[in-house]
Amino acid sequence: MKKLILHIPHSSTNFPFVDGFISNEIKIKQEVVKLTDWYTDELFYSEHDTMIVTPFSRLFCDVERFKRDEDEIMSKVGMGATYELFDDGSLLRKLTPKLRESIIEGYYDKHHSLLNLEVKRQLEKNDKVLILDCHSFSSIPFIRDLNQNSNRPDFNIGTDPYHTPKELIIISKQYFVNLGYSCEIDWPYSGSIVPLRYYKKNKNVNSIMLEVNRSLYLNEPTKNKSTNFEKTNGIVKGYIELLNSLK
Repeated sequence: MKKLILHIPHSSTNFPFVDGFISNEIKIKQEVVKLTDWYTDELFYSEHDTMIVTPFSRLFCDVERFKRDEDEIMSKVGMGATYELFDDGSLLRKLTPKLRESIIEGYYDKHHSLLNLEVKRQLEKNDKVLILDCHSFSSIPFIRDLNQNSNRPDFNIGTDPYHTPKELIIISKQYFVNLGYSCEIDWPYSGSIVPLRYYKKNKNVNSIMLEVNRSLYLNEPTKNKSTNFEKTNGIVKGYIELLNSLK
């Protein structure tokens, strides 16, 4: 039986260790509230699919960024795979080359090894793989966001020109529009994760990102669930069911 791979990278608030972090715990906790994709492990939960949930905070290590700072545009603002700056540009963590290497090898690489292994297993079993990259986003742009337009949609579909079939994009957008929601493509964020081993090498590895506007299920700017959480959860589950029906 084919399964989706549900990649959930930003739901955790765990810090395996705090070496290098500055001592302002209050500000760090505020940044965690701000940057965490709250409850995406619940919104995208599926008993029948494979869930790969990152067990540590993106402030500790962001597995969605490119590993090499030279390849990652957000590293220019101190928010590459290993964050060094807060969203406001102030110092979050002092990273030595040795500390960064230990985080990359011990956490980033291990996470991607798990993702690579699951993609490999499903390719061997089913010949095709579909990754759903699972995210949420703030209704208000972060300071360091490349796009500062505040008129954000309810849902965003992120795509990759090589790994996201056009018909999948059309069907996905239509699902949300038919339910009465606004849905954009690659805005406010673009792309969808693909293991580097298969990136632009294997068309049978498909990937699409779904991002949920946090205003649909949170009382922003807090992390508290709103009364619409269950409704939003049902919409996301319906989308997962739709993707499963297409395979």
